[in-house]
Amino acid sequence: MRAADWSLLFGVVMKDFSEATFVPEMVDAMTEALDASVATLPHPVSSTQVNLLAESILRTAQSGERDPAILQRMALLELTITPRE
Repeated sequence: MRAADWSLLFGVVMKDFSEATFVPEMVDAMTEALDASVATLPHPVSSTQVNLLAESILRTAQSGERDPAILQRMALLELTITPRE
């Protein structure tokens, strides 16, 4: 997922992050974390799952975490404990 894709998610799904800004290196780390997270999920991967992962990564990065492996781990953990509808 590239920076343009993140901006789409900001506007459509993640209203809490509409004012968030990240340096290009952080966008790269978040992209790496999201791609790695999605790659671990069984297919088919739903857009809801991707959005939940992205929201978690954004939230964790916004709190100061910079390590893609930790961003990924936190996102997958949150996805695991998120109640299913």
